[in-house]
Amino acid sequence: MAEHMEGTGPRVTQLRLLPWPTPEGNPCYLSTEDPHGFLSRLADDMETAQLSVGAEMLGHARDVISNPKVSARELRFTVARLSECLYDALRVADSRGARLNWLLPDPEDSDVLEEDNEPEESREPAAQGQGAA
Repeated sequence: MAEHMEGTGPRVTQLRLLPWPTPEGNPCYLSTEDPHGFLSRLADDMETAQLSVGAEMLGHARDVISNPKVSARELRFTVARLSECLYDALRVADSRGARLNWLLPDPEDSDVLEEDNEPEESREPAAQGQGAA
């Protein structure tokens, strides 16, 4: 959604996937024009914490795997925590990937297509195996 206010450029409201679900367990989104607002910064901090916990859990999992006497219960616990961390990391990747798309220019909005920037000879197929007539 874009709106134009007199004296300013277009204001764009983006939906950001947040790193926590709604109370019903559904994806939670933030609609904002300010990527540096309070809730955006809170979400950034939560994503950083989730990735940090994932890195710590990965280190713990390596320790568990290297222990030949580890119990099945501890392995199940470790796998469950790793699964949670992977879910969080994938959610962070989805959210950040979507935000990258907001920053990249849309190729359809470009006035000049890439092929218009190429020299003419590079656009013509080379005649291979054909002699002059």
